[in-house]
Amino acid sequence: MTVHPDFAAHRANLLAALPEDEAVLVFGAPSHVRNGDSEYRYRPDSDVYWLTGWEDPGVAVLLRHGEEPLTMFVQARDAVREVWDGRRPGPDGARERFGADAAYNIGELEQQLPRLLQGVNALHYEFARDPGHDAVVAASVRKAAKPARLHGLSVPETFHHPSRLLHELRLIKQPQELDLLRHAAALTAEGHAAAMQASRPGCTEYEIEAAVVAPWRRAGSTGPGYTPIVASGANATVLHYVTNRGTLSDGDLLLLDAGCEVQYYTADVTRTFPVSGRFTAAQRDVYEVVLAAELAAIDRCRSGVSFDAIHDVAVRTLTEGMVSLGLLKGAIDELIATEAFKKYYMHGTSHWLGLDVHDVGAYGRGGHTRELAAGMVLTVEPGLYIAEDDEDAPEAMRGLGVRIEDDVLVTAGDPDVLTDAIPKAVTDLEAACC
Repeated sequence: MTVHPDFAAHRANLLAALPEDEAVLVFGAPSHVRNGDSEYRYRPDSDVYWLTGWEDPGVAVLLRHGEEPLTMFVQARDAVREVWDGRRPGPDGARERFGADAAYNIGELEQQLPRLLQGVNALHYEFARDPGHDAVVAASVRKAAKPARLHGLSVPETFHHPSRLLHELRLIKQPQELDLLRHAAALTAEGHAAAMQASRPGCTEYEIEAAVVAPWRRAGSTGPGYTPIVASGANATVLHYVTNRGTLSDGDLLLLDAGCEVQYYTADVTRTFPVSGRFTAAQRDVYEVVLAAELAAIDRCRSGVSFDAIHDVAVRTLTEGMVSLGLLKGAIDELIATEAFKKYYMHGTSHWLGLDVHDVGAYGRGGHTRELAAGMVLTVEPGLYIAEDDEDAPEAMRGLGVRIEDDVLVTAGDPDVLTDAIPKAVTDLEAACC
């Protein structure tokens, strides 16, 4: 895959929307110890990556108007550390390969930042995320104040969270980003197909996890965009089950929630299918209710429709289904008003998708749900979860967990289901599992 996000265009869009006396400051993600002295594989901060493509730790990025709009502070070249940790681009690499107008060693941040903040009235920066970064920013503002006053310049008096501007721009995906999400969706389809073929009684959940991830790594992706959920039988009634150690049994359903990440853009897909290749009558009844809810919700993913409308139609369809299945009794409107449906459907229907599996972008504005717009990508993922010990539920349905999830691009016309290639109709699933 040779497509890359257009980082320069991202910066240009941000600067075009940024008032002349404001600046944006973002820091890279820290490295995290897994255990002992072993670290997790590093994953860059999504804001830093979206702006620059930089993938290494120890970085700060400042954008502001002027002759040098992009200033980067990065790890210095270090021959000794590079033997252990790999080559570093350094400040020269930041300028030559990543578009920086000015670049310094990260150790120079406290010295240079006060100068760079002069003339800035408002700073877009996320406080309370990292105390060390907060201290550097606060000290830099104090240090900048006196020389700024002498020259009639301002220093930051107002601070905005990145969600105010940067995250709103990230919410609308650019063509290269959509290409990456389509690639992630295509690889996700390969993984889910492999998992359906591998599923059989006696197989373990971790074997299915290996089957779904293998095509992604073979294709050169970074692997899963989040920890896969491989939940067989009653494990599927646990929403964030990631133990993945159970054994698949004849007659079980398997809920597989797994998405491939390509250049840090991730898919997010769930399919629920029969371990033995055929749904029981009760399983099929529950599944068809969830599928009807998903299809109805996808149809609402249109420009101008409110975000909450997606969840509302899913809830109504599911609640009607719960009554028809014998899970709930009463009038549909009352069951929705009293939230009785939450006994079996307790989560939201959608979230934004992109560089983060729960991507950035506000879900409402001015106290009201926002309207969808072309270029937004979101999930649609209704489900029903019937506890194993729920004596109010029909016996044949106890212990069933069903979720169906797709990734949808909002367009000027019909919804574009990026993950539509992955089977989800009952007959298609049964064929794929044989």
